[in-house]
Amino acid sequence: MDISVSLLRMGVAALLGLIIGIERKLKNKPLGLKTCIVISVTSCLLTIISIEAAIRYGEETLTMRTDPMRLAAQIISGIGFIGAGVILKRGDNVISGITTAAIIWAAAGLGIGAGAGFYFESIIGALFILFSVEGLPYLLKRFAPNKFSRQDLKVTISTNEYNLFSKVNEQLTSYDIRINKIKIKDLEDDKQLLQMNITLYRDMNASNVYSIIREVSVINKIEVETI
Repeated sequence: MDISVSLLRMGVAALLGLIIGIERKLKNKPLGLKTCIVISVTSCLLTIISIEAAIRYGEETLTMRTDPMRLAAQIISGIGFIGAGVILKRGDNVISGITTAAIIWAAAGLGIGAGAGFYFESIIGALFILFSVEGLPYLLKRFAPNKFSRQDLKVTISTNEYNLFSKVNEQLTSYDIRINKIKIKDLEDDKQLLQMNITLYRDMNASNVYSIIREVSVINKIEVETI
């Protein structure tokens, strides 16, 4: 293979890795620009080596059979270890990092595609990947039924009032906000801690929930976070 072709393939792989890396970086995810580019370019390099080695050494003998995509196949298997490292289970039993793990797998796939010379297919694949993680959520939020535009929040409230939950539940129900999980804990100094996981739909956000719950006068402290 001509050196210019190899440079072109690795350049395309680096560009595609950069594109999807920017998307993760803008969302402050564990997978950033450098990781995506390294995965994509390395996958491209190993694919080129695999194909060229099969051609070069396959011509030397008629009795030895070589698989041009053997190294590329091992990339897909090995990349799973990196993907597993970004999948986290938080203390509230919420699993995060699934999309980032999929992006790692995608970066390897784009590198393999560029390394094998499938430039057009790799570029189209990158565009579809970007649409799935950026464009599709926007369309679902804007046009899809409510169940496709949900947002989950974790709310932590402290108070000296022992019937806090009934008051908060009444307040949230009046705004059609659904409570999914509840944890009530007694603290020192006659205080009570209430933790809830709630689901929001279209036209509601964390700021709205904070204001709604703040209307309950017995609350001392409130914390609202996305999950």
